[in-house]
Amino acid sequence: MAPRFQSVAVIGAGPSGISAVKALQEEKIFQTIRLFERRDHVGGIWQYDKIPDRFPSQGSPSRQDNEIPSRLPLLKSPSPEDVTSRTGIYEGLDSNVGAKVMAFTHTPFPEINSASSTRHLGHSNPTRPFRVVRKYLEDVFQDYLHLASLNTTVERVEKRDRKWTLALRQPGHGDGNTPKDYWWEEQFDAVIVASGHYSVPFVPFVPGLNAAFARYPTVFEHSKSFRTVDDYVDKHVVVVGGSVSSADLVADLHAIVKGPLQVSQRGKNEALQAAWDLPNVKLRPTIKEIQATEKGINVLFSDNSLLDGVDKIIFATGYKLSYPFLVPNPVTPNNRLGGIGDPSLALVGQVRAALSFRVYEYQAIAVARYFAGRNAASLPTPQEQDLWEVQRLQYKGHTALFHEIRPDFKEYFDFLTDMAGTPAPGTDGYPLPVWDERWAEQGFEILRLKDEYWKSLQRADGSVAVAAKL
Repeated sequence: MAPRFQSVAVIGAGPSGISAVKALQEEKIFQTIRLFERRDHVGGIWQYDKIPDRFPSQGSPSRQDNEIPSRLPLLKSPSPEDVTSRTGIYEGLDSNVGAKVMAFTHTPFPEINSASSTRHLGHSNPTRPFRVVRKYLEDVFQDYLHLASLNTTVERVEKRDRKWTLALRQPGHGDGNTPKDYWWEEQFDAVIVASGHYSVPFVPFVPGLNAAFARYPTVFEHSKSFRTVDDYVDKHVVVVGGSVSSADLVADLHAIVKGPLQVSQRGKNEALQAAWDLPNVKLRPTIKEIQATEKGINVLFSDNSLLDGVDKIIFATGYKLSYPFLVPNPVTPNNRLGGIGDPSLALVGQVRAALSFRVYEYQAIAVARYFAGRNAASLPTPQEQDLWEVQRLQYKGHTALFHEIRPDFKEYFDFLTDMAGTPAPGTDGYPLPVWDERWAEQGFEILRLKDEYWKSLQRADGSVAVAAKL
């Protein structure tokens, strides 16, 4: 039996791209499988970059748009670095999804904890240091490295005459005195986009921000650029945001900054309330204006309270979806994906709150078996897909929360398991484990442990305050 598609390109070598390549190869039916990764190693966001992104000033493009030559292949002068490829990993980062269910079902994580997580969350806690996660991904991908083209940027993905044409760029060519980028094209029957959604920082519009950044650029950061707590000791700091990244920053910084740690929030995740209640934390409303004066930065909040002498403002405000190479671009103005509508194009990893690597594995196997023609079930009709999208918008709204799986884990995992079906004889495929109700609890176990730790800091601070009065 011939596959639906003979050749498949995979874009991105993070956990979702690794899942996709592994699932495709296990089908033993595709003529060509190629993975393209813009960096020189696999692992995606789990690789560490000592030098972070520059702060994304408002109105700036998410990445440098390179003009694609009209004739390919050719050698061309080097393009500027795409700094959005740098990761948000920082020293001391531990995973925030429970290791038992974050892991692929075929390979458990090694039982290794960091000293800080052991100190704060206890021995044998479910976090894993980022270096352990990075090596785990590298080990899983070892048998598939021959399929990867590293240090290769996908500049454009466009369907022409029933084939997906990829415009590709690779630096490091030419002689030593005149380095060149090599540009070329390759064609495929199908494409899996697995480039993730943690590359382009989102910074909300704030009056005065651009002018203040131009005058005092070192004051402003996105949480993606956070590297070490040492940069904030005895500084007047404002953290903007009310979700997981903000809570982790608050936990790291509240005890070392000068004065209260100011936390500006439009809304907040109630499950993280213990972080917002930590000692030396002052909650503020949204920022109305940022003022650059001769003496430095002032922040005016929406309640008209003014904070002067601010040393650092960290925007823990999430990320923009970014698929600038796709033609047409499927990202809506509200930061979600619109309908793709082509069964030869799939996105693996474009979900939120869905148990991380494990859901990528299920998505990848379902897509690989569909591409291979293994499952007899047909996809919903375009009309059915449109109706589903309307219903989804009514349920989750028009923002990136459109892609949130929680709390419907069982329904989604069951859907992927049914779509994947049983492995075909003669392949290396395996049956996907059915959804286990314990997985959700195990996935969010770290949040429970952090909550207990943060509350212990509150109790300790209360004890210190009482002792000081005695």
